[in-house]
Amino acid sequence: TYRMKQNDQTKNDKTERIQKVRSIWTRIMEILTSLKKEKEVVDSVLDDCIAQCTLDGTNVVFSVPQLLAHRIESNIHQLCVGNIYEDGKLNFLTVVQLLNEALRTLRDEHCHCDLKQLQVIENRIAPHNKVLQHLAAKRLKMEQQHCVSMSSSISREKEDWEVRWKSFLGLCPFDLIQDQDPVSSVQFS
Repeated sequence: TYRMKQNDQTKNDKTERIQKVRSIWTRIMEILTSLKKEKEVVDSVLDDCIAQCTLDGTNVVFSVPQLLAHRIESNIHQLCVGNIYEDGKLNFLTVVQLLNEALRTLRDEHCHCDLKQLQVIENRIAPHNKVLQHLAAKRLKMEQQHCVSMSSSISREKEDWEVRWKSFLGLCPFDLIQDQDPVSSVQFS
């Protein structure tokens, strides 16, 4: 029985290994198939483009916009921009420098526009701020007037009540409370 178990175990191990090898092989075939498809795509692109694109700079017409040319000419001492063509071929370093300067010009123009927009917004906000300050001053003035009128109204009401109490009791109860001496009113037995 021990040998039978060992035999069964060996068969199971073999079966597992075979399954692993088959799954690995399947995965490898999938990868190779996808790579083959990608290679075909790249080959077709390269075959079509070989005759069309040459990066030697011949037969390339390059024009510089007037604004960029003026900016480069005005800062000729600060910028290291060479000739666009050297020996009849396009100088890519100069083209990259021109593109960088074009991006700087675009950035400066964009920032300048942002400053103009900011000024327009500030000009629109200024009158609103003045109105807001004026309204805040009015509110403060009205609150002060209301407090003064309320305090005078309370004083008048207090006086009216004191008159009523005096007419009814002959004196004001608040005076009774204030006149009492707490020590003298305590009776000792």
